[in-house]
Amino acid sequence: MDRHDETNLARAVLAGEPQAFERFVEHFRSKVFHYSWLMCGRPEDAEEVAQEALFNAFEHFGSLREPERVRSWIFRIAKNACLMQRRKSVFAPAQELSIDDMPPGTEVSGDEPPPDRSYLTSELRAVLDRAIAELPPLYRSVVLLRDLEELSTEETAQILDVSADVVKTRLHRGRAALRQKLDCYVNNHCLEDEPAPDPTPLSAWEREQLYSAWRKSLSPKAV
Repeated sequence: MDRHDETNLARAVLAGEPQAFERFVEHFRSKVFHYSWLMCGRPEDAEEVAQEALFNAFEHFGSLREPERVRSWIFRIAKNACLMQRRKSVFAPAQELSIDDMPPGTEVSGDEPPPDRSYLTSELRAVLDRAIAELPPLYRSVVLLRDLEELSTEETAQILDVSADVVKTRLHRGRAALRQKLDCYVNNHCLEDEPAPDPTPLSAWEREQLYSAWRKSLSPKAV
């Protein structure tokens, strides 16, 4: 689903269409789960983040003023939910790597191109996921939002609460490090290529939570 389709879907959800609600949940729950799995590190944490992020989104859906920005809006909510989950998870790392913890070889002098699109095919997507998961979180979040979710530099900066220049710097370094890891896989098969986990189906109670939050957010419009 491209950005145009997501915009139309968001407008349909704002209009109170039940079928649009179902499609929205299916589409964005998968996206948020994948993002959260790579950022939080465990499928169990990603499940909680996906549910929390969608609940928060539907709770405030009636206040969405720019449907064309729904993707960045959702990921800002997901980023905050993921940060909260990492803080309380017993599996969270004791110390996060900083932007200066990568080896000097990852520095770049100019724009580094995004990962080759061939890595986004089904056969190599698991390898790309593994390579991204091994990046320091500061790089990982930018690469995920810019290259996988195809958000703009400005949207990514707003989601992460940093400047556009910081996004560009982290993206350059992240792409360079990512390319090194992918080259290592191609030449030496030094990355595991286990498939990414899928979110478990929503329970009836979880779906009802989301549905109730959505209807309440639209209630002033007498939906």
